[in-house]
Amino acid sequence: MLEYLIDQINDPNVNTIGSIFKLLLSLTLGAIVGLERRHKGQIAGMRTFALITMGAALAMIISIYIPQIYFGETENGDPERIAAQVISGIGFLGAGAIIQMKGSVRGLTTAAGIWVSACIGLTVGAGLYLVSIMACATIIFVLLTFELCEKHLFHGGEMKIVRLKVNHIVTDANQYRSSFKDFKVRISDEYLRYDYHLGTTVINFMVRSNSQTDFIGLFNDLHSKGDVLSLTLTNEVNN
Repeated sequence: MLEYLIDQINDPNVNTIGSIFKLLLSLTLGAIVGLERRHKGQIAGMRTFALITMGAALAMIISIYIPQIYFGETENGDPERIAAQVISGIGFLGAGAIIQMKGSVRGLTTAAGIWVSACIGLTVGAGLYLVSIMACATIIFVLLTFELCEKHLFHGGEMKIVRLKVNHIVTDANQYRSSFKDFKVRISDEYLRYDYHLGTTVINFMVRSNSQTDFIGLFNDLHSKGDVLSLTLTNEVNN
């Protein structure tokens, strides 16, 4: 019985037992990747990634099944056509995972995870079980380990965005830059947006800080510059 199941699972032709195994395996691998993303606070979690990988696996199964049944071994079917549409179509889901925040972008890692999870699903659907498992393990390794490497290389620094809204048109932002310098917060980049109708300015400071940074004190110092309508801090580490 066990040998029969193994033969069915490894059979290159589409069959019921092999297809069910592929769907369950792809669902499991996708859920593992989604668990890591959910742990980082992303909206796309286990259910999203599980459905993506399982759907991609199902698409690959159909891609193999149609030429197998309707064309036979003597005709040249095209099992790559549906799979190719999965790769291009998954970009819409990836774009939905990216949130534009006026000078900052979040969700790039999750979008990349969605794309590669679809590829894992296609790999499972094609019957490359060991390759798909290794791909899943590699993804988890990259997501967990590379973040630690980045923190080590940048001495524990975290990328954040401080959004400052001022009730006048700012012509010189040096007074605000000096506050960051006083609190030992390095500015990586900055973006300005003027609203001449309302007479306001929004400045997005992309900064690198550490866990000891006193953002409350920094905000109080920025507010003391005058005409500050709002201050917002956004964490850009776990994207």
